Amino acid sequence: MHLDLSGLRALVTGSTKGIGRAVAQKLAACGAEVAINGRKPADVTAAIDAIRKAVPNAKLVAAPGDAATASGVAEIIKAAGDVDILVNNVGIFEIKDAFEIPDADWTRLFETNVLSGVRFTRHYGPRMRAKGFGRIVFISSESGVQIPTEMIHYGFTKSADLALMRGFAQALVGTNVTVNAVLPGPTRTEGVEAMFASMGQKVGPEDERKFIESGRPSSILKRMTTPEEIAEVVAFVVSREASAMTGSPVRADGGVVMAIT
Repeated sequence: MHLDLSGLRALVTGSTKGIGRAVAQKLAACGAEVAINGRKPADVTAAIDAIRKAVPNAKLVAAPGDAATASGVAEIIKAAGDVDILVNNVGIFEIKDAFEIPDADWTRLFETNVLSGVRFTRHYGPRMRAKGFGRIVFISSESGVQIPTEMIHYGFTKSADLALMRGFAQALVGTNVTVNAVLPGPTRTEGVEAMFASMGQKVGPEDERKFIESGRPSSILKRMTTPEEIAEVVAFVVSREASAMTGSPVRADGGVVMAIT
């Protein structure tokens, strides 16, 4: 489906790599002006260069800053300016024994994965409401529904993102500002490859198959998704055509979640 996002401006947090970068590239390809965010200015510059190679006519803005801090969010907002589309994508995860997760790790994941979305939505939501149009998406995860034992602090933050999505959608009732969540399943990103490397594994086809069979046996797709596949879903959810969708969890999890609603 061709989606026309021309005339709209988007901010995708954590968009120098992985799902965030794929989303930013897709939105740019659909005609949106996109603010690219990452903690390191050099990473933002590299991402902009890479996206422009793939989408020569891309309209991109650098918005570096640490989305996990209030001061960083303020810097990002100042660089990004007013936006019509907000994709709360930035997130971190790690494998850790349930009983060995210290307070600092709970706090670190909460501030990055949850509080960042609160701060950006708190800023942009009322402005979108005043304009009479806006699209807000939280990138949650199937891990927010079926909590992974090996990283329950991550699952907790993704459950929290679903609560935020629904609450903010209700707070923007009847405004033509939609708030939804997209729930990817296991996705082959740089972060997942680093996780595999920490376990002494590569992300080859056989390793991927074994991971799905042991870690996500309910998967119907029986493979990891790609960031580009998730980006296609996000692009539709933020489009003008998706005006009837709000307050909804949109699963792009390959059937991992064992529920029909």
